[in-house]
Amino acid sequence: MRAALAYSPRPGPLGGARPSIAAVYLGPLAVISFSFSSPAVLLSCGLTAIGIAWASGALRPALAPLRYGVTLAITVVVVNVIVSQRGDTVLVRGFELPVIGQVDVTLEALAEGGILALRILVALLVFAVWSACVDPDRILKAIRPFAARSALTATLISRLVPLAAADSMRLQEAASLRGPAAAEAGRAAIARRLVAGALERSVEVAATLELRGFGLGGRPTRVRHARVPGEPAMVIAGLLTAALVIAAWAAGAGTIETYPLISGGFEPETLAFALLIPLAAALPFLSPAQLRRLRAEAAR
Repeated sequence: MRAALAYSPRPGPLGGARPSIAAVYLGPLAVISFSFSSPAVLLSCGLTAIGIAWASGALRPALAPLRYGVTLAITVVVVNVIVSQRGDTVLVRGFELPVIGQVDVTLEALAEGGILALRILVALLVFAVWSACVDPDRILKAIRPFAARSALTATLISRLVPLAAADSMRLQEAASLRGPAAAEAGRAAIARRLVAGALERSVEVAATLELRGFGLGGRPTRVRHARVPGEPAMVIAGLLTAALVIAAWAAGAGTIETYPLISGGFEPETLAFALLIPLAAALPFLSPAQLRRLRAEAAR
């Protein structure tokens, strides 16, 4: 059984690219998710991330965090509607809540909460694509000469978290297969077994690291990764997306005002920016070899 969040080698240019190249390619998308508020731009960025995940064979692990992200997004919308008593378009007036008192639900507060929720989901998608397509070992080998202990800690986390997720899945499956006479295994019991197993595994890992001499120090050597054919196109795509971001900032595109009334967010320059984001990100996947691979996968 394999956890959905676990990394595995992926086809396509992103799956084989060096971490620095992948950062140049995906970094501007992360900047867009945090810096722009227009729903058109955020939706375009999110769909672009989904398209990259599909083209890289990582659609399922990229969408897996949305199971938790949707709940968080709904919570953000509800909290913003209750806390933010601003906006001129009142949808529900005088809604009473215990302790809080009277609450006026406005369209503007609902829109602001929706934008915040959409930003969270888009950021989750971008980082999920990074987690699913970029080899964590290559990332940590690249930073090991500069921060050996941090790299070792991150290496252990990147390995133990998927193991804990797989353990949770196995425990839940085992609990569902128990006979009717067995005592019910609730979430608390599964959590206790999961924590106990994690602690036992951490002790074993610490003993293994001690035996292998990780505490003796020494300066690690820098590992150079080989180049792959699709990296130049990824660099061009990343720099082009970064140039689009700078141009949008300079033109004041990609923003929306929610208070006191909703305005902006869908101007021609904003829509042009939203349209160009997926076009720039698609450059690494437009080579004849990549197009043949995608057509073959779509035909299956």
